[in-house]
Amino acid sequence: TTFYGAISGEAYICGVAGERFCIRNSGLYAVVEGVGDHGCEYMTGGRVIVLGKTGRNFAAGMSGGIAYVYDEDKTFRDKCNMDMVELEKVKEKDKDTVYHLLQNHFKYTKSRKAEKIINNMNEELEKIVRVIPIEYKRILEGIEAEEKLNLVGVFNG
Repeated sequence: TTFYGAISGEAYICGVAGERFCIRNSGLYAVVEGVGDHGCEYMTGGRVIVLGKTGRNFAAGMSGGIAYVYDEDKTFRDKCNMDMVELEKVKEKDKDTVYHLLQNHFKYTKSRKAEKIINNMNEELEKIVRVIPIEYKRILEGIEAEEKLNLVGVFNG
């Protein structure tokens, strides 16, 4: 178990983590080359990028945060617990975050996987799956809609 209940910070791991990576993560931004079973279980916040395979039951009970999984061989869906999450393509608004985290991952670890993705970003982004909790997505969409209508802060003074 690594980063159980992490609340902030960044972590870059050039290697594969064991089981229960980033469970109950509420604010950590992390990049790892792969994870065992139960990755991002009960995650409530933060961002996690997995640059390789995951074990079974990924995202079980995940209610917040966003995970990005580099699904080069298209096997991730079968390992993801789909009870509370949706799988999507990386959104335009996420690209800066993903790029920044990959740049830092390469900077600190010299990861060949990160370098490959960075050097071919447009093509490789198509292989990254965005894992987002359904209710969390609705909340984010509501906030974005309010911001577009300039309603945020109207009733706060």
